[in-house]
Amino acid sequence: MARLFGAALANDLPQGPNYNLCPTQSVAVVTGGAARHLRPMRWGFIPAWYKSATDGPLIINARAETVAIKPAFREAIRMRRCILPASGFYEWSAGPDKTRLPWYITRRDGAPFAFAALWQSWGDIDTFAVVTTEAGADMAHIHDREPVILEAGDWPLWLGEAGHGAAPLMRASAGVIQSHRVGVEVNSNRASGAHLIDPIPA
Repeated sequence: MARLFGAALANDLPQGPNYNLCPTQSVAVVTGGAARHLRPMRWGFIPAWYKSATDGPLIINARAETVAIKPAFREAIRMRRCILPASGFYEWSAGPDKTRLPWYITRRDGAPFAFAALWQSWGDIDTFAVVTTEAGADMAHIHDREPVILEAGDWPLWLGEAGHGAAPLMRASAGVIQSHRVGVEVNSNRASGAHLIDPIPA
């Protein structure tokens, strides 16, 4: 990841791989500026005014449509954008009897995802949220939202290295993703292991 993003590597990155990253866990993200860094952050954005890490709802996503006006995000979206690399992600569709059916989503070209995100320091904790948008055609049969997926040419603009004007990047993907059903074991945050992404019949 450090080579892919041209980023300096922090010394305290979480151990990997992690096939079931859950909110409040630490993960490596890319930040920009004078130099790029691959550094650990907690998934779960903590607004500056929270008196404790659990002072309000757990904020794991930020909606692209409102991120610039929400008090929790409006400074971070201007000043503290970052990228979350991932080999894939899970989403759930509604099954019979309100069951949650998990899907694993990857890029069609086999490359890692680069998700748009924003970050906030709270005390000595750096935290982030993933920016999401209305699902595109490849995702809509599973869920009505999807993470904002950045292409390599978008990274400098999203990280603030190429000036202003990153708002148009917050759009749905087209022809980028593929998906397959996986077992319901991943519905538990205790589940781990590479088998979690193995396909099962849809």
